[in-house]
Amino acid sequence: MSTPPLPFDGKAFVRGLSTAPGVYRMFAADDSVLYVGKAGALKKRVASYFSNTPKASRTLAMLAQVARMDVTVTRSEAEALLLENQLIKSLKPRYNVLLRDDKSYPYVLLTQEPWPRISLHRGPRNVPGRYFGPYPSVVAVRETLNLMHKLFKLRSCEDSVFRNRSRPCLQYQIGRCTAPCVGLVQARDYAQDVRRATLFLEGRSDELSDELNKAMEAASERLDFEEAARLRDQVTMIRKLQARQYVEGQVADMDLLACAMQGSQACVLLLAFRDGRNLGTRSFFPRTNGSDNPAEVLAAFVSQYYAELPPPREIILDREIEDVELLQEAFSTAAGRRVQLKTSVRGDRAGYLDLARRNAQMTLATELGSQAAQRARVESLREMLGLADLPQRLECFDISHTMGEATVASCVVFDAEGPVRSQYRRYNIAGIEPGDDYAAMHQALERRFRRAVEEDGVLPDVLLIDGGAGQVAQARAVLAELGITGPVLVGVAKGEARRPGDETLLLPGADGQPGRELRPGGASPGLQLVQQVRDEAHRFAITGHRGRRQKARNSSRLEDIAGIGPRRRASLLKHFGGLGGLKNASADEIAHVEGVSSALAERIYATLHGLQGPGAERLPD
Repeated sequence: MSTPPLPFDGKAFVRGLSTAPGVYRMFAADDSVLYVGKAGALKKRVASYFSNTPKASRTLAMLAQVARMDVTVTRSEAEALLLENQLIKSLKPRYNVLLRDDKSYPYVLLTQEPWPRISLHRGPRNVPGRYFGPYPSVVAVRETLNLMHKLFKLRSCEDSVFRNRSRPCLQYQIGRCTAPCVGLVQARDYAQDVRRATLFLEGRSDELSDELNKAMEAASERLDFEEAARLRDQVTMIRKLQARQYVEGQVADMDLLACAMQGSQACVLLLAFRDGRNLGTRSFFPRTNGSDNPAEVLAAFVSQYYAELPPPREIILDREIEDVELLQEAFSTAAGRRVQLKTSVRGDRAGYLDLARRNAQMTLATELGSQAAQRARVESLREMLGLADLPQRLECFDISHTMGEATVASCVVFDAEGPVRSQYRRYNIAGIEPGDDYAAMHQALERRFRRAVEEDGVLPDVLLIDGGAGQVAQARAVLAELGITGPVLVGVAKGEARRPGDETLLLPGADGQPGRELRPGGASPGLQLVQQVRDEAHRFAITGHRGRRQKARNSSRLEDIAGIGPRRRASLLKHFGGLGGLKNASADEIAHVEGVSSALAERIYATLHGLQGPGAERLPD
């Protein structure tokens, strides 16, 4: 008989700590991480947890679970802050406030190439070039790009299109591009526009205006009045922007942050200004893990958000938070310039901060309302299906194809709060008779649940099948083959008129017993949830099917041309940047690709433009 583990002796642990800065981690008995924190002096900070001073109930609950602690000593408090953020992000401790990971911050990208392109960019920053941002929303990026095209007329087209233009596109016709693709602008002049666009995006508008004024005067002196008028229009537009950008006599480079809380639900609203331009707002809903302290939530947000993203010169907060000096030092070091955190502001800044507060409160109220409606739909579904507990995970499968071509199955996942898009899956179906939806459903379900059995994966509480009795029978057979009994199986059959609200829910009986049919009607919140999940599965399946079908058609058009094997196909696509670039190329341009003769180039051009069949004979590659 094993003896229970001894309780953690925090006071004894503290005696062995140093007063150096660092990071501490608290672990539960199962070795899961409870909390990660930073400290300017490890001994003093950790000792505060085990003193006799009053503590919040959440802190007491955490300390009751601590089985061991680890510490990491750092060279400075700023280094401790960075390490703390890295560990919170990777370990996701149970009692830390967590900023939900979001890789989709939008940027303006100015590429690094002979004729740079300006565009919106999301995702990993692996394209060579300058990234300006992040912006709070895609709308803000599009507004900036619209302005940049009017002012500097830089290209926005993809390289595959740019390399294969033979005449200017519509962007040139409407005065938003100088058509470098067909040589209508000199490389020197285009580089000048790129440099000026960079000045504008860096917030150096005054410097840019002075330069444009001097260039305008020089153009007038050499009697180039058309160029002088163009420069005058640029200066006028920049001056108009500056006239409404100033905040209390200064061009603002700042973020305003306000936190609203109700219970343990939190909303942090970000209002961003760059070069004085109001870029709009963005709302965040951190996972508070039981905290009901808005100052703690805001401090965690500031620390985690700006650990990865470049901070502005001013960060204005709607309340006091801890470690302001430490955060200022860390952000200033990372940015290479002074960064200030402020809570007491006046004038325009106070007005904007009040606006952020009110928007945070309204956004949180809207979010709580949508969550309440979602909970009501889940509760209705529980009652409708006769479940003992609220379902925590719903999965829905759907099949999509066009007359049997490029069959794709989709699986979407919803939890109690809504869609969990990171867990969506698509299955490319192969090895079945075209159009056999039953076999396609059987294959998709078998692949999904066999893996769950082999890897001890998560299973849904409710498994929705978009289809009638035949599709439900396939799902039932797969679950029986794999010995899975947990999920409640529900078929979603459309009504006679295929009208929303007329759906019939098919619930098969256990052990061969007859099942039930439910027709809840369109007013049922439970059916509305089923419709939402089913429609999402349908959308996800159609999107995957269309992509697979288009890819198959694009590939086959090259593969079926006599004389095109894998190596030549790869060379052609690489040379022209894809099938679109190849289609825009002339036969002479195609013939310049290594290994492609003039006759083969003519055949490729004719096939891609529907001038003749692809040819039935395949030559050696």
